[in-house]
Amino acid sequence: MNEALIRSLTPGVLGVLVRRGADFAAAEDAVQEALVEALRGWRSDPPRDPKGWLVTVAWRKFLDATRADTARRRREDLVDQEPEPGPAASVDDTLQLYFLCAHPSLTPSSAVALTLRALGGLTTRQIAQAYLVPEATMAQRISRAKRTVSAVRLDQPGDVATVLRVLYLVFNEGYSGDVDLAAEAIRLTRQLATAIDHPEVSGLLALMLLHHARRAGRTGPDGRLVPLAQQDRGRWDTGLIAEGVGILQKALARDRLGEFQAQAAIAALHADAPSARETDWVQIVEWYDELVRLTDSPVVRLNRAVAVGEADGPRAGLAALGELDEALPRYAAAAAYLHERDGDVVAAARLYVEAARRASNLAERDHLTRQAARLNARLNTRRDG
Repeated sequence: MNEALIRSLTPGVLGVLVRRGADFAAAEDAVQEALVEALRGWRSDPPRDPKGWLVTVAWRKFLDATRADTARRRREDLVDQEPEPGPAASVDDTLQLYFLCAHPSLTPSSAVALTLRALGGLTTRQIAQAYLVPEATMAQRISRAKRTVSAVRLDQPGDVATVLRVLYLVFNEGYSGDVDLAAEAIRLTRQLATAIDHPEVSGLLALMLLHHARRAGRTGPDGRLVPLAQQDRGRWDTGLIAEGVGILQKALARDRLGEFQAQAAIAALHADAPSARETDWVQIVEWYDELVRLTDSPVVRLNRAVAVGEADGPRAGLAALGELDEALPRYAAAAAYLHERDGDVVAAARLYVEAARRASNLAERDHLTRQAARLNARLNTRRDG
């Protein structure tokens, strides 16, 4: 499908959304997202009615964004932008609602999906990406969950593990920058840690604090994504790091290891390193081994492969990566990084282009595109020389 043709439909689609009641700025954002999907998918499967397709997708994205923004504003009325250190005084209705949405009549995965959609302010697409499933599959799962709970009384709270999973995914979505929910997830996890004496609750709180401590260093003055190895560690919040490490140490001392404690231990090793070069990658690989044992998650195995590449060399990392499914999110980005470290600039440049095409957010896509451009410029210089 011709890109110029797709973009020529923009004014008409934008006009339809405005006439339906969307404000102009929000309509523009929704149309741009629809155009991105069109550019991705129409080459292989163009619709019979391009304008109708764009209107439908853009309107859905506008509604999703409106719902997410409403949920976010509701939270901002309750919490300041940055989480305050120390324990929370009491548990509010929001955390109670999280437990009620994790109803015993639902499977854990359905309960998480329903809670993220109803309380977390996330779109169906964002939840689907977190679960590595198609958006249509997730939409069906959420619909089934809604039908299930509509026939029961929400007076039986769900288990802690399901609520922790929801809070973890809400924090991750907020930390990505797409939806600002990280502070709210920390606030609720603090409350949960005050109410429940559980090492995995402490592990999750430590993990959130350690990641949130690095947030200021994740982007440059121009808004560009800054990889961990290149971040200015002077911008990290040492107070949050100290609090997170203290909480983690107390949790680990109880000798009831869970996945959130293991993830927090990895984050603590990154936070403890004076520089990227001085990171204890051998110990990080050992913690990833524990995480694989606990979760058997393909995403954990992918992150482990990158850590192996740092600890034992890029070829060892590529060998570990080769055991995984290439369709995994960020597989191409990890492969590009390891190939570049191994000196294969041609393969790395090609893989960075592929990774940018598959990126789930604009900041990541821009970063990967710049990486590809940097390596292609180096290759062109070699040819010219």
